[in-house]
Amino acid sequence: MTAIAASCAAPMTSAARPIGERMQSRVALYANVGPDLSRYEVDLEAFTLTRRETITLPDNVQYAWPHRSRRFLYVATSNTSPGNGAAPGNSHHLLALKIAEGSGALTPHGPPLAIPSRPIHLSTDIPSENILVAFNKPSGLRVYKINDDFTVGGEVAQAAPIDAGIYAHQARVTPDNRLAILVTRGNEGTPAHIEEPGAIKVFDYERGRLSDEISIAPDGGRNFGPRHLDFHPTQPWIFLSIETQNQVALLRMKDGRLEPELLFRTGTLAEPDRRRARQAAGAIHVHPNGRFLYVANRAEQTEELRGTQVFKGGENGIAVYVIDQKTGESIPVQHIESRGIHPRTFHIDPSGRMLVAEHNLPVTVRDGDDLRLVAAGLSVFRIGDDGKLTFIRKYDVDVGAQSMFWMGMIEI
Repeated sequence: MTAIAASCAAPMTSAARPIGERMQSRVALYANVGPDLSRYEVDLEAFTLTRRETITLPDNVQYAWPHRSRRFLYVATSNTSPGNGAAPGNSHHLLALKIAEGSGALTPHGPPLAIPSRPIHLSTDIPSENILVAFNKPSGLRVYKINDDFTVGGEVAQAAPIDAGIYAHQARVTPDNRLAILVTRGNEGTPAHIEEPGAIKVFDYERGRLSDEISIAPDGGRNFGPRHLDFHPTQPWIFLSIETQNQVALLRMKDGRLEPELLFRTGTLAEPDRRRARQAAGAIHVHPNGRFLYVANRAEQTEELRGTQVFKGGENGIAVYVIDQKTGESIPVQHIESRGIHPRTFHIDPSGRMLVAEHNLPVTVRDGDDLRLVAAGLSVFRIGDDGKLTFIRKYDVDVGAQSMFWMGMIEI
């Protein structure tokens, strides 16, 4: 699969298989509502999700990432709400869950580790010896040891301070385990605040230690708000979603280094000239076979109508690209609605046949002269041999006063 992350490369993926090839292995999908993390059985023949048990964690789930053995899941939690204006919380944790063989059921594995502020993303390095955690506000990157018994260990001390830019959003290690990359989004300019630049921070990485930082920031990071990246399974290509400019771009590795040029910056929107509200490119995943690329488009702003906050309009869906296998250029071939508001994350199953998008909140929308509520939930798509998506079904989820914030699939 690609990032469990939503959105990964070698440590997360079985060997790429033809889309039509059937597997005997089982897949579990995990999705949260606030602090509750639920397991769903995945049927890759019927394209169905069946909800099973739920485990309650110390705080709201922010992100999760599996150990390369797929026997443990590492989860970041926090009681800080999303967004720049959120008041700081006082409870933030990093913890390990054991994945039951056969079923995929989750149980606590060791005590939670208190961490200093809201974690927005985590991943392990390639051998799953350490966990890299990105913090958005204040922006930061910390590394935590994975103990021999797979529990969460202490923080790895760094030799020098780290420049974590502005609003870190993702931390990943390159497939050769030699570089750590921190994607920092920055913040868009508003009438009250000037733009804060985004950047990609690149570090030499060795057994949890970061050094020799460089920054990739076109035009000093102006008009550059990157969010997430993903790695091609066989080529030295890194695909980047640029949230605030609604673009995807290509970075290339050469001789173990990341080249600074962003190539083939391509739009993600089907109707880029029809802006009804703020649009934001989101999660990005490369198909396991390396031929296709998928990026989420998100819109959620509302306006008052007859005393009710109603969706202003915009694109919520998945943009599909064919990857030129010689150059790495992403060529758009489809824009498909995800059947919900704000698909914050999505994921591709390890066989490359199913894509599931998670929508975090219910939102009221116009329906002719009436209003109707579009629920949070999970939308299931079939991936065709040409990479294009076909909508199969949506599972509505009642989130109450909480939100869905993360989901991912693991082969067990």
